[in-house]
This record gives sequence, structure tokens and C-alpha cells, in this order.
Amino acid sequence: MDYWHYLAIGSLFFVLLERLMPWHEPHRTFRPGWLRDLCYLAVNGHLFSFYTMVFSAALYAKVIALLQGWGFQAEAAVAVGWPLWVQFIAFLFLSDFIQWCTHVSLHKVPFLWAFHKVHHSIPHLDWAANFHYHWMENVVYALTRALPWAWLGADPTAMFWVFVVGTYWGHFNHSNVPLRIGPMRYLFNSPHMHIWHHDASDEGGTSKNYGIVLSVWDWLFGTAYWPQDREPERLGYPGDAEMPQHLTGQLVWPIRLNFASRLVGVLARLVRGH
Repeated sequence: MDYWHYLAIGSLFFVLLERLMPWHEPHRTFRPGWLRDLCYLAVNGHLFSFYTMVFSAALYAKVIALLQGWGFQAEAAVAVGWPLWVQFIAFLFLSDFIQWCTHVSLHKVPFLWAFHKVHHSIPHLDWAANFHYHWMENVVYALTRALPWAWLGADPTAMFWVFVVGTYWGHFNHSNVPLRIGPMRYLFNSPHMHIWHHDASDEGGTSKNYGIVLSVWDWLFGTAYWPQDREPERLGYPGDAEMPQHLTGQLVWPIRLNFASRLVGVLARLVRGH
């Protein structure tokens, strides 16, 4: 089976799980925005992910050829010959740490945060929220993950399973299910921890719980925040009323915002210059 089949199977599993054991009030299957989120799933989960990975691989090949043309030893290839299960574990941790760093950048860099706001505009979490994000995030994550994988000589099969597990765990983190993982919470992310990442308030700081599959990075770097006795009062981000609710609006809004801010900056510099 290819990735699309695993995505469909995992999505159907969480649809059924949320109906059988909902954590909060069950969401209707055809809730407001369901068609928009289905489009996000199809584009981000299949079409755009595929093409950005192909683009990253092509870019990597060009960079390697350029460096080798200059006389540099451009590839480490340290993972070549490792057993597949060792590669899977090693690259799961490496990939997740790279994603953690990228996720931090999505919050800290204003240009990137404008795109990431699309994901944080979701008022209620369920499994479909995992793929509710702007297509620009595919580009950012693909570039930061694919190049180290290729440089280290990762086996494509191991990378495929890292990708599948990451998708399933992302579904789990966003799902409307009450499952707890006990002491494993210090290693793995979960719905009860990730819901605080979507907290609309500034309680605990506005930057918390960046982990994707693993929570260990947040515990190590001091960005973990998880009150055990309650949940956020509201999900979203401060000022999220600015975000359009339809698909086209959400795809265009960050681009327009970034263009407008840059234009204002240019005009301000011109005014100061005079």
C-alpha cells in the first residue's frame, strides 16, 4: 500500500474511535467546516506532501552535486547498512526533533506564524485538525526534514514508516478521545497535552508543547505546560476572529498579510528616508 491508503485507513479508524468513545461532546460527522477540512486532508495529506518531498529530493541532489563540484565531501551516509528497525527508531527521533525545532520557528518567526495561524484558528480539536494547516507548512517541513535524511543515507522504507507513524500520532494528538498514556507522557505526546498547545490564552506562556510525536523535547527544553486538573477555556489564538473560515480565505489570508506587512515596512523606510 502507498501512503494515501494508510492515511485513509488511519483517518477512518479515528472517525470511528471518536464516535465510540468521545472525550468531549461528540462532533457531528458533517460538522461546520467538514468539507473544508476534507480538502485540507486531501491536499496536505496526499498531493502537496508528495510534491514537496519530490521537490526536496531534487533540491538535495542539486546541492550535493554543487558541493561535490567544489571538492567537498557532501554526504555522510552513516546510516547505510543499518538494520531497518534501527533506522526507523533513529530517524523517528531525529525527524521529530527537527519537526520540534521547525514548529518553534513557525511560532517565533512572524512571517511563518502568519501561515501557522491557520492551524491554530481551529475552535475544536478532532483527528481532522492534524491536516488543517496552510500548504506553506508542507514546504517548510519537507525542506527541513528531507535534506538531513538524504544526507545521512536513510533508507526510503524506514522514512516511509516514520512518515506513517507521524501521521497516525498526529491524528491521535488532535483527536477527540480521552485516552491517557500514563508515565509515557514524558516521552510521547497525547491529546491531553497537545490541547494546551492550542490554548487561546497566554496561560503558561503562549509558546508551549511543540512536540509532534514525542513530548520529550518539551520536557528537556522547558516548553512543557500541562495542568493535570483542567483543560483550556478556549482553543484558538488571541485575535483569531481575523481568520476567514472558508478554505480559499484561509489559503490567501497569510500571503496577503505577509505582503501587506512588507509593503508597510517599505513605505515606512521610504518615509523615514525623506
